[in-house]
Amino acid sequence: MRTYVALLYSIILGEGRRVVMADLKAMAEGLGLKNVRTLVATGNLVFEARAGEISKLEQRLEKAFEKTFGRHVDIIVRGAEDWLRLSAGNPFPAESADTGDQVAVRVMREKVPADAVEALRAHAADDEKVLLVDGDIWLVFSRERPSSRLVAAANHKRFGVGTSRNWNTVRRLAEMVGSRQ
Repeated sequence: MRTYVALLYSIILGEGRRVVMADLKAMAEGLGLKNVRTLVATGNLVFEARAGEISKLEQRLEKAFEKTFGRHVDIIVRGAEDWLRLSAGNPFPAESADTGDQVAVRVMREKVPADAVEALRAHAADDEKVLLVDGDIWLVFSRERPSSRLVAAANHKRFGVGTSRNWNTVRRLAEMVGSRQ
């Protein structure tokens, strides 16, 4: 058995309807996943499953989600080792220590090419940062701008399937999978 992290792109089902984490956990257990745990109410799962292709695990989860909740949601899965490497590769440790909610990573299904990230930098304010690390996009958002242009610019149309998590969530997920290694 291997430990995995699954990140749901969106858990909003419709106006005023969100996925309840207990229901998400039950859905995952219904697939035969073991030791299923959730982290905060934004669609983060940690679980154990037989080692296999990540893409097949993503497809199983997405199909089960659509069957259970009536809506397709993109789900990104990473193995525990990959998640710990992503966490350790945070290029903004000082900013993360000061303002963990202003540092985020857009975890991608497919690696983003470097030239695409260069275009994203054009949307960053002077006090914002963008870096590509192993195909994922790390961002430091401005606390001065509650509606950063980076949020809108780092989207599916431009970069493909991915989902963002702030440093606080990345760190807590790393702690969860690290304790299972």
